[in-house]
This record gives sequence, structure tokens and C-alpha cells, in this order.
Amino acid sequence: MASTERRGFKQIIAAAKWSANGLHATFKYEASFRLEFYLFLILLPTSFFISETSTQLWMLIASMLLVLCVEIINSSIEAVVDMVCGDQYHDLAKRAKDMGSAAVFVCQMLFLFTFVLVIYDNYFR
Repeated sequence: MASTERRGFKQIIAAAKWSANGLHATFKYEASFRLEFYLFLILLPTSFFISETSTQLWMLIASMLLVLCVEIINSSIEAVVDMVCGDQYHDLAKRAKDMGSAAVFVCQMLFLFTFVLVIYDNYFR
């Protein structure tokens, strides 16, 4: 339900706290997110070394952040499906989880292609 309270600085602080809670929960409960986050920490400095332009750097960082964002959305979908379905199997629940996983995979491929193309463009072309 939408808040009827006045918007302002308090709302910004509250939203930041909710976001921090979401990041903490994702990091605590989702092994895939932790792995992708650690890879981000390793590949972020690497991006500064392999990119020759600010555009290449932006493309690398943005594609890595996109993977993390979509992983958070996928984890949210899975949590809601698990809450609603519990231990019961349902075709639509499986489809929702598989589609969320596919979205993460597509973003990972986007990052991989971006990384490979930047390396190719800078070192092999």
C-alpha cells in the first residue's frame, strides 16, 4: 500500500534502510549472490586495468551491477514462490523460478560477452 505520509528526507532515510536490509538479507541467505558479489569485487579492479576508455569501463561495471540486480530480483521471486507454495509442487512455481534463473543467466552472458569484447578490442585487434 502506498504511503500517505509526506515525502522528504525521512522517507529517503527509511528507503535507504529498507534497501540495506534487502542487501543484507540477500547476502545472508543467497549463496549465488555471495559468489557473484565476490566475483564483482575481483573483477572491478580488473575492469580498470583492461578498459582503455571510460565507455568501456562503464560497460563492464554496468554489466556486473546488472547481474547483481537481477540476482536480487530472482531471489525475491524465489522467496515469494516458496512462501506461497511451501513444499507443494506447482508447474507455475517451477516456471517462475526457472525464468528468474534464466534472467540471471542472460545477464551473466551479457557481462561475459562485454568482458571478452573489451579484451579483444584492446589487446587483439
